[in-house]
Amino acid sequence: MVWKAISTAALPLRRWPGPGEWTYEDYRQLPDDGYRYEIIEGELYMTPAPNIGHQRSSRNLEYALWHVVKKNTLGEVLDAPCDLILPGGTPVQPDIMFIATERLGIITEQAVQGAPDLIVEIVSPASRDHDRRRKFGLYEQAGVPEYWLVDPDQRTIEIFVLGQGQYTLSGTFGAGTMAVSQRLAGFSVAVDEIIPL
Repeated sequence: MVWKAISTAALPLRRWPGPGEWTYEDYRQLPDDGYRYEIIEGELYMTPAPNIGHQRSSRNLEYALWHVVKKNTLGEVLDAPCDLILPGGTPVQPDIMFIATERLGIITEQAVQGAPDLIVEIVSPASRDHDRRRKFGLYEQAGVPEYWLVDPDQRTIEIFVLGQGQYTLSGTFGAGTMAVSQRLAGFSVAVDEIIPL
């Protein structure tokens, strides 16, 4: 899965914004062509559909999270493709989002408007920089309280928790261990069940 800045030459004919000038309104005009698009700091990024390992890890974690959230009436779990509009009108599509019950008002018919309580990104070799640098900083700045990076190739789950405006690593969990959420009490998962061999 390659997140890359793209040239407007790759898009259908139309007058598109230049680098650094993309807005949410421009984003909404993009074609439904099977690619995932995001705008970060005015730059347009795209990627093709994720691979099977990515999809399995995403499905397994979303199911585990949804089971706990539904059983305890804790809120809502959403997965990509689903637009998340962060402060400043920045649209991204996290792999998985959790929004607590008391904050469900940020969910509209079109998108989630504001920082979710927890975001998960499934990392691939090609998206590593995008997820670990661009989106890490974006989610930190937006005030997302907890950020999970699931790396199927390394068979790890890293959990970052926001404190005083910065993420700190709560833990790196590997094969044979349980990843434990700091934000969502009672939510933990076995890494081996989330990232199948």
